[in-house]
Amino acid sequence: MTETQTSATNLIAELRQLESLIEQVSSTVESQRQALLKRRLAMPSTIPQKLAELRQEFKRLEDNVVGEQTELQQLRALADMSTRITNSLDVDTVLQETMELVIVLTQAERGYIILRNEDSGELEFRISSEGGLIGRSMDSGGAPQISMTVVNQVIETGEPLLADNAYQDERLSSTDSIINFVLRSVLCVPLKYKNQTTGVVYVDNRLVSGIFTERELNLMLAFANTAAVAIANAHLYRRAEQILVEITRVKDLMDNIFSSVGSGIIAVDADDLVHTFNRAAGEILDVMPDAAVGHDVDHLIHNAALHLADYLALVKEKNMDHSLELNADLPDGGQIALALSLSPLKDGNDNTQGVTLVMDDVTHLVEHESTIREMKRILPEGMVDQINEIANIEMGGVRREVTCLFADVRPWTTLPDVAASEKLRILNQYQAVATACIHECGGIIDKYMGNEVMALFNTQLNPAPNHAQQALDCALLMRDRFVDLYREMSIDPQPHFYNIGMYTGVATLGNVGSFQRREFTALGHSINTAKRVQENAAPGSITIVQETLDHLRRNHSFQPDFDFRPRNPIYGKGLSEGKQAYEVYRKR
Repeated sequence: MTETQTSATNLIAELRQLESLIEQVSSTVESQRQALLKRRLAMPSTIPQKLAELRQEFKRLEDNVVGEQTELQQLRALADMSTRITNSLDVDTVLQETMELVIVLTQAERGYIILRNEDSGELEFRISSEGGLIGRSMDSGGAPQISMTVVNQVIETGEPLLADNAYQDERLSSTDSIINFVLRSVLCVPLKYKNQTTGVVYVDNRLVSGIFTERELNLMLAFANTAAVAIANAHLYRRAEQILVEITRVKDLMDNIFSSVGSGIIAVDADDLVHTFNRAAGEILDVMPDAAVGHDVDHLIHNAALHLADYLALVKEKNMDHSLELNADLPDGGQIALALSLSPLKDGNDNTQGVTLVMDDVTHLVEHESTIREMKRILPEGMVDQINEIANIEMGGVRREVTCLFADVRPWTTLPDVAASEKLRILNQYQAVATACIHECGGIIDKYMGNEVMALFNTQLNPAPNHAQQALDCALLMRDRFVDLYREMSIDPQPHFYNIGMYTGVATLGNVGSFQRREFTALGHSINTAKRVQENAAPGSITIVQETLDHLRRNHSFQPDFDFRPRNPIYGKGLSEGKQAYEVYRKR
């Protein structure tokens, strides 16, 4: 026990002794007051009152000292955890040990670190206070009984969640997992790395309510920050090892074809001066090979935030390979993304004489990854692999039968009288619901038009013979999800805000624009008709016309569970005759 802890313990003992003395004095005063009353004398009322206040003050001081001692103990433990985590390459073992300590400090019953699998997107247990769970998906049958509502909310919002009484917490009281799993105290904080939520740290107690406070929340947040960095570093370390193995294999093959390889190769001596600089390195760095020889390599591969000389020294000192990625400054003022592999340059006696650098220009890969990430925000992930089809489509386009869906998610006139930024925030909530439904049903979003969205089914990017059924399923799913959104927003609009219309027919699909900038879209009578159907749809309705109904029947997807109620024909610009309209309902 440290000197500070001993002092705090002694202070608590002294406070409790004083509390005991005050209790004795209070008892004596009460006896005297009763004796005076028998003699018809009164004791001043301020004496018992002051004694009571004094008892409360000592109790408050004791609670403060206990709380500060507990917090100090947690901070010391956190500092020790941080040191162990950041100084160890065996991250899982250290995290397992520190998770057990976190459970003790927070008085939790169970604890888990849950990460999102980068390949499958599923949530998996990385660290658990219960054995045999590592790497197991949360959807597997043997997964522990924890609140997925809490985990998903923290993953989606990136904000911590503390429920000191889960049964009475309005956010969770209706959650099945809280009720079925008998969860009372729940604390879940996000694992964030570079502003991205990669998982959560979750602890709970199924026996005691109110066990977690802001103190435990702050402890968990600090632990989560350290753990997130450690996990990311471990991932980067494994990735560096994999790259190193591959580059070493390639390096062995490059010895006899040095001048013809595509990778840049630079060899430096013990003073980091270049003595070998191949053609590929010159092309990558935009430097003539002859001009590079004899110069410090740190000036050729320059990065203001990273000193290459430090890594070269590490390779020479440790006599080990090292891999890294960096952005290097070019002579023309631009930048280039490089993947570097550093290896000791040895002589025949296995003595290190310098360092060999193997470099590759990965700028296009970095840009490609960035583009793919951006595309996945616009298209369903399954369609991104087919995105190259767009480049192969002629500017004139092709004619193809599609089902076009238009949805007015919330008319402008129904928005509250608030600031424009708040209106946009509300509108984006509705557009997010519609977007998710379109992606889930295999549609592709053509464009957003303020409070409206246009989706296409059976384009070159999402071919589907039952496209009319897909569009109808999408509309019905929107109806259900909008009702859920109304419930979340505590509103019950009558009629519902949305109106959805669709049409099935032939349209021209292709690229519109120029070779510098183009957009994939659909044009034609069928698209215009779909818009007319939506404009004529009543609030809260899903409307189709005869062509879509016929397609449902032809493709054997005319479901008896649906009720198609005839409505007045739709007339409008471009329609030579009225289109018989139907409102779609599920039969109850």
